[in-house]
Amino acid sequence: MPAPLSVPTPGEQVVTLTVNRYAPADRRAGMRRMATDHAHLRGLPGLTFYRLLGTGRGSTLSLSVDLGRWARFAVWQSRTAFDLFEDSPWRCQEREQVADTTTLLLSPLRWHGRWAGQEPLGPPVVNAAADHQPIAVLTRAVIRPSRLAAFWRAVPGTQVFLPDQPGLVSAMGLGEWPVLQQATFSVWQDQSSMRAYAYHGQAHRHAIARTRQEHWYSEELFARFTVQEVRGVWEGLTSVGPGMATLGL
Repeated sequence: MPAPLSVPTPGEQVVTLTVNRYAPADRRAGMRRMATDHAHLRGLPGLTFYRLLGTGRGSTLSLSVDLGRWARFAVWQSRTAFDLFEDSPWRCQEREQVADTTTLLLSPLRWHGRWAGQEPLGPPVVNAAADHQPIAVLTRAVIRPSRLAAFWRAVPGTQVFLPDQPGLVSAMGLGEWPVLQQATFSVWQDQSSMRAYAYHGQAHRHAIARTRQEHWYSEELFARFTVQEVRGVWEGLTSVGPGMATLGL
């Protein structure tokens, strides 16, 4: 498994989520890259942490798999390191192989927990968010095998109303390993919209309480970000310049 090169510096680091979509005839290429991309990304200057992720179908967490859509979560020491990667021959070649690619540039607001035993965003802190700014949320967990049945029984109830939730821009399920290591990534109009779903939805609050009481997870990470920039097309968002991602609803 890849290891971080160094601890990122809060305030300078850039977090990105890249989603690549492959044409139906090229889906095998996407699957192959999940294995072969490590050779290039591991040890890449300025890249302190990354994970290659599969995605589920649709906009909710489920046991389904979208073989035409793959994601890359990455933490960079600086914007310069990320821009050098984006301009590299390797990244240009990747763009040529996909039907489309979109990257969200994210600024961490609040986080806690670990990913593969590491703190990819550094020690937990809380930063301020501008009002009415799009917010992204990443939740990731390793589910204890003894709690798998309880977890997957609870998932439908927490997400049945998610697609129609006021303020939701988009959402997707992510995963490193089928069934056991799962994540969700969602984008919201603002913090108020996100909090309304997270803390006022009865099924969601009940599931959160059970995770603590019954120790569903052996590891978890929760992080909020402001969406700073969109490179490509992301449903519900537009970008009018660096640091100026806006709603495009």
